[in-house]
Amino acid sequence: MADTALQLRSLLKASGELELSLAEVAIPEPGPGEILVRIEATPINPSDLGLLLGPADMSTAKVTGSAERPVVTATVPQHFMKAMAARADQSLPVGNEGAGTVVKAGAGAEALVGKLVAVIGGAMYSQYRVVKAADALPLPAGATAADGASCFVNPLTALGMVETMRMEGHKALVHTAAASNLGQMLNKICLKDGVELVNIVRSAEQAAILQKIGAKHIVDSTSATFMDDLVAALVDTGATLAFDAIGGGKLAGQILTAMEIAANKTAKEYSRYGSTTYKQVYIYGGLNTAPTELNRAFGMSWGLGGWLLTPFLIKIGAEAARLRQRVADELKTTFASHYTAEVSLAEALSLDAIARYNAKTTGEKYLINPSKA
Repeated sequence: MADTALQLRSLLKASGELELSLAEVAIPEPGPGEILVRIEATPINPSDLGLLLGPADMSTAKVTGSAERPVVTATVPQHFMKAMAARADQSLPVGNEGAGTVVKAGAGAEALVGKLVAVIGGAMYSQYRVVKAADALPLPAGATAADGASCFVNPLTALGMVETMRMEGHKALVHTAAASNLGQMLNKICLKDGVELVNIVRSAEQAAILQKIGAKHIVDSTSATFMDDLVAALVDTGATLAFDAIGGGKLAGQILTAMEIAANKTAKEYSRYGSTTYKQVYIYGGLNTAPTELNRAFGMSWGLGGWLLTPFLIKIGAEAARLRQRVADELKTTFASHYTAEVSLAEALSLDAIARYNAKTTGEKYLINPSKA
């Protein structure tokens, strides 16, 4: 094995320039309880793009360097630089999760050598990665690295939404950007577990994706009858909890308003403070980076907050193992992911590839294989 390997780095300079490059880094030695994994598949999730590209204006992007060692630069608008001060002039590794083969192990973890595992912990856009053996998920027989690459972020987020619903006393869910890989997983979970789910999509094509997998309640936010359709679905399901991947714009407020209307349709008495039914929207993504707009038409019993996977997993503690085991058991069914293209580290820095995965289009999901030449 060589002494060094390639790792994709994102550098946001204090001068207002983003630089993406491939750095040659030392291959670390695994310590006690650790494993060295040759990364063979790692997805580009929306959650990765915030670190990879930051607030850069990618319409200004240029590529220099060689085909093997491209360097991408792009301008960061100055009004974003104050918020980025904490990461200025730091070259940061990228990639939340991935999968690959264990090629070396420290004391106590030798049994994993040669095994295919899924891992999480950052810096996965690397040819090699050391992680704690306890954090690795051995993949079932017949699984590939591509099957296991997205074992953590989307599956555990989808399971976390259903667990949050139960923990907080709701009985049904609403999900936006619902035709995404994550959204399809959530539908399969809810269908299997008997949980009612209202899916909000943005086109007839996205609705068709969910209809094929058996989704019951689908509403199109671009339809002229969107609010009426949403209220009807909420009355049918009793959903009072929503997870919003869009973030900006009016959608979170529209969901709360529709929940209020649905609650009042079954209210037994009038209250000037609005329905006493508690309504909650969690924003967990930022597909729309505009401000979140609320038109206060939903009474006083409501909440709007953020939701992230890692704090949720910390909160549930040992219960996370149960969720991880379910992902392993249903890897090729409920939690199957589909990819548009597989690219090498260098190919991931082509302007064409960046434009496609940065568009965050439903059905467009890129997989990096750092071991690909």
